[in-house]
Amino acid sequence: MDVGGTETMLMNLYRKVYKEIQFDFVSYYHKEGYYDEEIRKLGGRIIKLDPPSEVGVIKSVINLMKIIKNDGEYSAVHAHTLFNCGVGVLAAKLVGVKVRISHAHTTKDCSKSLIKRLYISIMKGLIKGFSTNFLSCSDAAGEYLFGYSTLKDDRYCKLPNYIDYERFINNEGSSYIRKKLGINNDDILIGNVGRFIHAKNHNFLIDLMSNLVRINPKFKCILVGDGDLRGIIEEKIKKLNLDNNIHLLGIRDDVNNILKEIDLFILPSTYEGLGLVLLEAQASGVACLTSTAIQPEADLHLGLLRRLNLEAGIEIWSNTVMKMLEKSKVDKMLIKRTFEFQGYRIEDIKGKLYKLYGIELERNKYEECANSIL
Repeated sequence: MDVGGTETMLMNLYRKVYKEIQFDFVSYYHKEGYYDEEIRKLGGRIIKLDPPSEVGVIKSVINLMKIIKNDGEYSAVHAHTLFNCGVGVLAAKLVGVKVRISHAHTTKDCSKSLIKRLYISIMKGLIKGFSTNFLSCSDAAGEYLFGYSTLKDDRYCKLPNYIDYERFINNEGSSYIRKKLGINNDDILIGNVGRFIHAKNHNFLIDLMSNLVRINPKFKCILVGDGDLRGIIEEKIKKLNLDNNIHLLGIRDDVNNILKEIDLFILPSTYEGLGLVLLEAQASGVACLTSTAIQPEADLHLGLLRRLNLEAGIEIWSNTVMKMLEKSKVDKMLIKRTFEFQGYRIEDIKGKLYKLYGIELERNKYEECANSIL
């Protein structure tokens, strides 16, 4: 299982519950993932299956049925695979799993072909027909996958994306990254964390940085993550002569430390379910400038986050960056109380999930098949 918003959220959760409940992760990628070794150490399993796009829906359902039937009596199947949630809940229904959850994490899909639209329609029908419960990180994500009517269904629930927020709040930070990259303390450091995919809109961020550097050469930027478009972004950085201003750090396990070193976090996504990293940034007390594709639920109302339409253009975005750099610090205790009040405590999230799974907290061990495409 590789690094991504949904995957990171699942691992944040699993680290807190592995002594009480076992997660088995079904992945449609055969390569060894970033989190695979840790999952095994925590007692979970990684089960690799061929994706529906390669073997077809029927074969995918049969393969998953065999796993569920032969490998354990699962309390629940909890699918996080967008439209392929339909495969998970149908397979679970056919082998008698009582709890079948489809979980929405995004608000858009890039595919526009007629065949893909037909496939999506069929999958949505399976999701509606065979899910016992519907979860989402935001109402917009829930409406996109399940339809507006489901938001009023008693079986629908909006579940906060869990992060270990105290790990970010209590981190005092250091200048390690700045020193390593030769970034001075008086340089203005912009940060971004995300996969190099079209949805994250790195192209826009590079154009924005190009303009900011013209305004003030002290602007620097660090990009954390990896993905198919990384090479294209690297070429664009070189073409715009921004090699000394923009640094690509790849996949990191110290995002909490990195966030403490930046002056402003920018996420210009073209679509997004919620944006887990925005919760991490706000927990770190970092101001965030995002596109309006970011759902309102991502704003913790600490005065740290501003949403701006991409169509406003580079100049207005640049002016907004300059204004946001003047934001004052937010008290750590206020940040902590805000996370607690808005339902991000692990006890609250565990309570909701365990209730859905039909699990009593005092029992020692249960198994769940978390069907996650990575």
